[in-house]
Order: sequence, then structure tokens, then C-alpha cells
Amino acid sequence: MTTRFSARRLPKLAGPAGWNAILPVRVPFPPLEADRTADIVVIGGGFAGLSALRRLLQLDPSLQVVLLEAGQIGEGSAGRNSGFMIDLPHELTSDDYAGGGDDRAQIALNRQAIGFAREAVAECGIDPGYFETSGKVNGAACAAADARNRSYAAHLASLGEGHEMLDAQAMRALTGSRHYVSGLWTPGTVMIQPAGYVRGLAAGLSGRAAIHEGSPVTGFARQGNGWQVETPKGAVSCRSVILATNGHLESFGLMRGRLMHIFLFAAMTEELGPEARAELRGAPRWALTPSDPMGTTVRRIDPGQGGHRIVIRAAAEFRPGMETTEAQMARAARIMQRKFDDRFPMLAGTRMAHRWAGHLCLSMNHVSVCRELEPGLYSACVQNGLGTVRGTLTGIAAAEMAMGVTEGIAPGFAAEPLPSRLPPAPFAQIGATATLRWKEWRARAE
Repeated sequence: MTTRFSARRLPKLAGPAGWNAILPVRVPFPPLEADRTADIVVIGGGFAGLSALRRLLQLDPSLQVVLLEAGQIGEGSAGRNSGFMIDLPHELTSDDYAGGGDDRAQIALNRQAIGFAREAVAECGIDPGYFETSGKVNGAACAAADARNRSYAAHLASLGEGHEMLDAQAMRALTGSRHYVSGLWTPGTVMIQPAGYVRGLAAGLSGRAAIHEGSPVTGFARQGNGWQVETPKGAVSCRSVILATNGHLESFGLMRGRLMHIFLFAAMTEELGPEARAELRGAPRWALTPSDPMGTTVRRIDPGQGGHRIVIRAAAEFRPGMETTEAQMARAARIMQRKFDDRFPMLAGTRMAHRWAGHLCLSMNHVSVCRELEPGLYSACVQNGLGTVRGTLTGIAAAEMAMGVTEGIAPGFAAEPLPSRLPPAPFAQIGATATLRWKEWRARAE
């Protein structure tokens, strides 16, 4: 009996990834255009897939590994990330990010992922400006938000984690904005140029593995004791497959009815000239998450990460079909421009050079899908909105599973339950949309 999985859809994301667009043009890796063999195939060239590739080669440098990416590395979900590698609990469905489990264990795992990435930067010759340990701020724009920050600060204190409360004056000195009444600074977050990081990681690993872009996997099937992975112009026969496709796990018929597909929208300004920077003031680089997880994320970057620009992320849509509409992008663009103007009235009307949508995949019980799905078929998926850190961790874990490593982080992921089942489709759509709109309204100042 043949076990076969066919792709019902391929990734489709609106707008060019701004982080990728501001980097120098590069020559992509060639598509797969002939049949070949390998030991292991990794499907997906984001944080999870590239981390899995690096970990595989650490465990056995002689492995023949093929990585297949549907589009271009840096243009997919990894290049649409806001670039926060966060070490502390960051539960998006909570009121103040505090986790609901063993936070000390999660912090240790997050820091392991950051350490893995830091080593990769050195090993692969990634521009160190793309990986900056500068911390981040939770910004609060009203009294309720300030109270959430103080609640989270108390939680961090109970964990023995360093932090600092910033008043309105300190927030203005940092951001140039009068919008925030307070902030909570934590030192351990690494701010990355996400497209630059994954592009550099792929380039650094390409001499030891075959990387093919423009090679969407249309299906894979059991072949004897191994698998055959198919693309439009070629196939790879291998003993094991690692699926690092986040929410597109469901596109292959896996975990149907268990995954929530959320799209967040982002915009990036044009280059801010000397006059605009003088009007803005503040620090040349900083990063801010909202105290309410449904609020607005803001980053300011400088030429070390792609120019003097401000990046803003807001607006959410529940899209089970994994595709947004032009109307949703237009709505998000209006929201983001308004939120930008509210925060930076001295720069009101500044043109947004890039706008894009990014795909998050969440489970109701906050678990990833990182396990052996069938003999020789492994998953490093469902990052719960924490693609940089959780993607790195699931990639490492899936690689260790594929290589038979019985220690490390793999057993913990493999022991997690399956994602909870969602309500039937009409109720899930109505309920999720209503919840998102209510949370957006509640967090409107944030």
C-alpha cells in the first residue's frame, strides 16, 4: 500500500517581503531540474528548514542533504517576520505574554535557539549587523497597558529575570514619540534582519548541501523503505523527509482541522532622510512590541540592517485558506498608516515603500507539530507566531529525530500532544474573526 501526500495548495503571500527588498539583489540557487538521490530531504527554506539542515550536518557532515524551497529564500514567511528573537516567555494569546507552563524551561530553550543562531552567524559569515543583541521594549500607551507591563515585570522578577521600567520621558528619548506612557525593557532579545539572516545561513550551508529554490514540492510518497519527493521538474529519492513548512503542513493533508492560520500585515517606510531623522530624534535603532499582544509592533533600523527606516506591523486576519485578499491588504494599509501617523506626527504621511502580509500558524493548545509523523517522515511545523526562535528549535529537534538522537530537545517536542481540534469551519471563521476584531479594538491605542 502506498502512502502518498499531495499538495492541495502552494504558499501565496501578498506583497514583496520588505526585509528582502532592501537587501542587495542576489543570484538564487537553481531549481531542481532532474531526478536525484539523497539521504534526507528538507522541505522549506525558512528558520526551521535551514536550522534542520545545519543540525543535520553537525551530526553527520557526510550526509547528502537536499533542501527544497518553493520560492526564494528570504521572500517567504521568514523574510516577513518582524525579526525579534525573544528569549523570555512570549505567549501571544495571553494578556501580558506570560506563559502558562514551565517558563524557566522555555527560557532555557529559547536561549539555546539564540545560541545556535549566534554560532551560525559566525560559522556562515553572516553580516553581524543582521544579528544584534540589543533587547526590546514592551510599549504601553495607556494606563491599562502600563498595568499589563507591570504585571509582566512582576512575573519576570519572580523568575529572576532582569528588566527595567521606562517612564514616558525615557520612552520619548528612545523612540522620538510622545505616544507611550511607559515601557518595559528586557535585555535578552536579539534583533535580526530576518531576510538577511536566512539568506546568509543558506549561503553558508550551500557548499555542504544541495539547495534548490523555485522548487515547490507537489507531493511525496513512500518508496520502499524511503520516500520520493516530487517537484514540477524533478524528484528526490531519500530515506527521510523533514517537513519545515509551518502552516503548509495542512496543505499536504496533515493536521487538518487543527491549525489556525493568521495573517499579520506590515509596512516599511521609505528611506528617512537627514531632515526627517532630525525631526524624529530618538535612538537610531530600537524595537518595540506592544504591551497587549494584539497591539502594534514597531522597529526602527539604520543602514546596518537596510537603511534609516521604520517598520510597523498591525492588523490581523484569520484565513483558513492561507491567502489574503486585496481588500484586506488595503484595510491593513490604512490601519498601519494611521498608527504610524499617531506615533510619529512629525513624520505624518511618510510614504510606505513596502507593504506585505505574513503567515502565522497557531494551535489552540499552543503546541508545535514536531514529531515523526510516519516512519522516516518528520515535521518541524506550527511555530505559534514565534517563527525565529520556535522555528529554530523545531528544526533542530526534527533533525535530531531523523538522526536517531535520543537526548537533547527532541524528546520534549515529541511528547507534546497533538494540536486541539478546531470548531467546524463556519464557527471557527466567525468566532476567530470576531475575537480578532474585539482584541484589535481593545488594543486600539497600543
